[in-house]
This record gives sequence, C-alpha cells and structure tokens, in this order.
Amino acid sequence: MGFKTYYFVGIGGIGMSAIARYLKNNGHNIYGYDRTRTQLTAELEKEGMNITYEENLNHLPEVIDLAIYTPAIPAENKILKEIIKRGIQLNKRAFALAEIVKEKKVIAIAGTHGKTTTSGLLAHLLYNSKIGCSAFLGGIANNYSTNMLCDTKSEYVVVEADEYDRSFLNLNPFVSAITSISPDHLDIYQNKENLEQAFAQFANQTDKNGHVFLKKEVKVEIDEQIKTNTYSLTDIESDYYAWNVRVSNGSYYFDYHTPGKVYYDMQMNYPGIHNIENAVLALSIALSLGVNEYELRAALKSFKGMKRRFDLKCKTDETIYYDDYAHHPEEIEATITSLKHLYPNKRICGIFQPHLYSRTKDFADQFAEALENLDDIILLPIYPAREEAIPGITSKTILHKINKMDKYHVTKEQLFPLLSALQPELLVTLGAGDIDQLVEPIIQLLKEDE
Repeated sequence: MGFKTYYFVGIGGIGMSAIARYLKNNGHNIYGYDRTRTQLTAELEKEGMNITYEENLNHLPEVIDLAIYTPAIPAENKILKEIIKRGIQLNKRAFALAEIVKEKKVIAIAGTHGKTTTSGLLAHLLYNSKIGCSAFLGGIANNYSTNMLCDTKSEYVVVEADEYDRSFLNLNPFVSAITSISPDHLDIYQNKENLEQAFAQFANQTDKNGHVFLKKEVKVEIDEQIKTNTYSLTDIESDYYAWNVRVSNGSYYFDYHTPGKVYYDMQMNYPGIHNIENAVLALSIALSLGVNEYELRAALKSFKGMKRRFDLKCKTDETIYYDDYAHHPEEIEATITSLKHLYPNKRICGIFQPHLYSRTKDFADQFAEALENLDDIILLPIYPAREEAIPGITSKTILHKINKMDKYHVTKEQLFPLLSALQPELLVTLGAGDIDQLVEPIIQLLKEDE
C-alpha cells in the first residue's frame, strides 16, 4: 500500500473509516465521499480528511493513486462510476484491509454477533499489556473514542472479521475466533449451509502454528493441525468458561475457568450478561498470547465498552436509557435479557428500527418473538441501507406478529410525542441503521421531561 493519495467511496462506514484513519496516521492524503454527514465523518474531517457529501465529480481530486469502496455503495453511484471510467485502481474494503495487515500476526474475530465487543475488549487487553497491538474495530471503543489503534512496535493486529460479502475470506489469521453462526445476510448466502461453509473456510485459513477459538455451540470442521479450543458463558464442558457470575455495586464478578487455572473474582464494569461470554473469549485469546494475570485483571476492570453496544446514554430521576446496535433477533433477545437481569423490577420500553427489507422478510417471526420480551414496543420504518424496497414488507410486517397490546408504529417525528406520553422507566434504542441520529434528541427530551 505504498500510495500517496487515497479516495474512499463510503468513508463514513465504520470499517472504512478505520482504514482511512490508519492511512492518514501514516502520512497519506485521504479524500472521500459519503451520503450523509455524521458525527464520525465530522471527526474524520477534524483529523484532516477531505470529505464530500454530494455525488459531484468536481469534488474528485485530480490525482488518486488508489480508490477503496464498500459493497454498500450502489453501482450507479456517480463517483464510483467516474473512478472506474478514469481507470483508477479500485479495491474493496476487505481486500485493502487484508493488504495492510498481511505482514502482521492477525487476530480475527468473526461471528454473526458478538464480534464488535469481543474485538474491542481484546484490543484493550492487548494494548494495555506488554504484548501491545494495533486494531481495526467495527465500533468506537469508549476508552479511546476511535475505531483504530496503532502500535508500531507490536506484531499483532486485532481485526473484526466481517462475514458480509464473504469479506473475512481475504484474511489469513494467526488466531481466529467464531462467536456465533446464526442465519443472517441471506441476501448474500441464500441459506444457512452456505453461511456455515464460509465460516468453516475462514477458520481453516488460520495459520497452522496459530489457534482457533470456537463458541461451544459452533460446529465447524477444523483442520486437526490447528490448535482449537471452545469457550462459553457457563458451560463447564467448554475449555474456557465463567462460573459464579454475580452483580455487586453495579459491577459483574465471575470466576474465569481455563484448562490450567481458575482466576477467581474477575471484575468487569461493562454491563450485560452476554458480555461476560465475550469477555471469556477475549481473556482466553489474550492469555494464549502471553498476557499475564495482573494485566488481564486491570484491563478488564477498566474497559468502558463500545459505542452503541449496551451503551448507557442517560440516567435521570425518571428514566434510564441505553442504546444498542442489535439488529438480529438473537442480539435483541440478548440485550433485553441483560436489561432484565440488571433491572428486574423496571418496565422496559424498546424502540426498534429494522435494518434491511430482506432481513425483515427473513426473520419477521423471530423479531416479533424477541420484541415481545419488552413491555412497550415501538417500531420505526425500515432502514433500507443498500436495498430497494420489497413489496409488502414494512415494519408493520413485524408489528402485526407481536402478540401484545402495548405496541406502536411511528415515524421519527411521531416518536418524541409518544415518548413524552409513555414516560418510560427503562428505555432502549435498537438497530443498525440511522437510529443513532436520534440518540442525542432522545437524551434532550428525557432531560426536559424530568
């Protein structure tokens, strides 16, 4: 990647922005396009990147050495078409990332859910140890307010391995992990079998001198030459697991079991029962790379989590408010379960923005079942992302399947009067679309309603 000037088509994506930050940090000129200006793109601008929000060809620099794009950008995008017309070298995000990290020992965290928090925690554990690491994360780490860490002295790099469009098959990890294989991205894979095959291929690309970590329930055939271990939340048949999990003064404590030792009373201040399982995986990988007990305990205790992953946004006298990226039924269920575990006596109101027409169509029944665990259910219109509408598929497709009276379908504009009327005790926003743009206005509303 010895170029001077890079252009990112879709620079506001979380994976794209991490690569852009890395290249900018290494002295390259960065230009880019995205459809909307967000807090993230505003931060990239402050870091010295030139970003446009219009498909205006006049905004393209005269010289571009390499263009990088995300598959989320539609083929008819004018800037993308012009780059192709000019004959500029064009790489997918996944290929560009693979090129950047190919000389490093890659630790790749894959899975249909759980990978962002796990990779963020693992990066934090390594970064604060003698091992060190660089990292390309799929979310903003609250400890660092960025999705990219750079440690030029370390040979390790933590990467969130994205299964979308089979992107993770560009990687050849030294250590790999699979947190889950639930049916998802069926617009790409067509069926669960193809998805499972892709994950198996990913794991088997792990270095023969490396290590694979699998959640206990994940069943993939791994080359017997590659060392493989299992982990779980509390399954004692796993190689690594937690036991004696409890909450005290707002912190989680658990006994961390490994094949060689039990680490008693591990403290984690980041909430969510599902995050203990993520912690078990991150701790296990860090331990396998040589991080010592003192470093593990200190870093686990200081981890502040990932933005939009069980993210406490506001706590007033009237309402506690969390924001979460959950956009798959199993993720939604995990988030709600964790909220009930922390606040067993509070009525939970959830706002869900479905992500993609295809995902809504494929999992409408499962979404309804997961959302029924809420006391008040508010559905926003579908965020389409890269997709065209599917006739007959809307948020109401889910709404009609929910067997509860306290359910609502509203526009973003209608949301705020409804929240004022409901006065929720415990509120959570859920979704992977642009629902994050509502977080700050919701916080303001809650503070005004005190």
